[in-house]
Amino acid sequence: MTVSRALLSEVDPDISEILKKETERKEFSLELIPSENCVSEAVLEVQGSILTDKYCEGYPGRRYYGGCQYYDEIERLARDRAKEMFGAERANVQPHSGANANMAVYLGLIKPGDTVMGLRLDHGGHLTHGSPVNFSGLLYNVAAYGVNTETGLIEEEEVLRVAKESKPKMIICGATAYSRQIDWEMFRRVADEVGAFLLADISHYAGLVVGGVYDSPVPFADVVTTTTHKTLRGPRGGLILCRKEHYKSINKAVFPGLQGGPLMHQIASKAVAFREALKPDFKDYAAQVVANARALASALQELKLSIVAGGTDSHVMLIDLRETGVNGADAEEALGVAGITVNKNTIPNDPQPPKITSGVRVGTPALTTRGFTTEDMSEVAECIRGAVDAAGDDKKLAAVREKVVGLCKRRPLFPHRLS
Repeated sequence: MTVSRALLSEVDPDISEILKKETERKEFSLELIPSENCVSEAVLEVQGSILTDKYCEGYPGRRYYGGCQYYDEIERLARDRAKEMFGAERANVQPHSGANANMAVYLGLIKPGDTVMGLRLDHGGHLTHGSPVNFSGLLYNVAAYGVNTETGLIEEEEVLRVAKESKPKMIICGATAYSRQIDWEMFRRVADEVGAFLLADISHYAGLVVGGVYDSPVPFADVVTTTTHKTLRGPRGGLILCRKEHYKSINKAVFPGLQGGPLMHQIASKAVAFREALKPDFKDYAAQVVANARALASALQELKLSIVAGGTDSHVMLIDLRETGVNGADAEEALGVAGITVNKNTIPNDPQPPKITSGVRVGTPALTTRGFTTEDMSEVAECIRGAVDAAGDDKKLAAVREKVVGLCKRRPLFPHRLS
């Protein structure tokens, strides 16, 4: 049987119809999950290309399969662009995800049973920074630091106290729900004080770092990991940047330690996204993401919604809903009915369990990609507040939904895909 040239709608009408529904959902919804974005047509094109077919275990010039000469070119381009973007000494572009990237660093720098130190999950940290249900908490001894629950900020005194008590082999800085600037240099001081490696996970901030609107950890960290989507606006995947003295151990940890064949269509898509991020207009995009986030945080505060840490220096903010009487899960559902996509999220010292929470996490990367500006943020905030207040009232939520659709029509995303 030869390769089918039929369209998806002919081969699998069920999946084709679901794709159409998802396109319509994205077109007429406000995407406010801070870890999601909208990639370019060029990135989508490469993701679905013939590069999907090839096995390329190993690294450029040292593959375990033949026919990899063009894939070597692709991977070298991706690595060189990653180094240029961040000013890093070395780069590994093969991790399938941010979690895989972090796991490779653990495998490359420390041993199971060693102590690692990361931000508490319920204070804005990530599963791979030491959660007991994740490999990081299952295979390693974990010491966690938290934010000051009054200010919502990471403070050096607390980080140093936990580090001196636990003597970690590796300290992790970075977060998934922390809105303010992380003091990378402070973490370097603490790591040097206790003789620990320093891993900076900038999965959320990478695009802002490239755009020059968020400080870079590259001068301070032994290793930097990131996803390639979120604010970087590329395909879903992972990236590791490191000092040259760690490069060999990191590469061995990725392959053959953790992964087999790299996803070359994904790596090529990363290369395309990196080229896009190296263009001057990406700095404008990154600056607009932060400007929009600050404007949205201010507008929400004017509407009497509390923002953890008092505002944002990045793309993300955490809304404390306790004064509204609506929990995070119910707010997420109500906002979803109104066409606003967010995720429920714990706040520091949250009285609610993780499946309920007292907060929602929102961000501006995707809105900014589709052209929203600071002038739009007051209307976005009004829709958020309106949906929270209307939780459980379908009629009122439908009225908010009409406003959301109107906003989306003003800033179309996929008009060519809906025709």
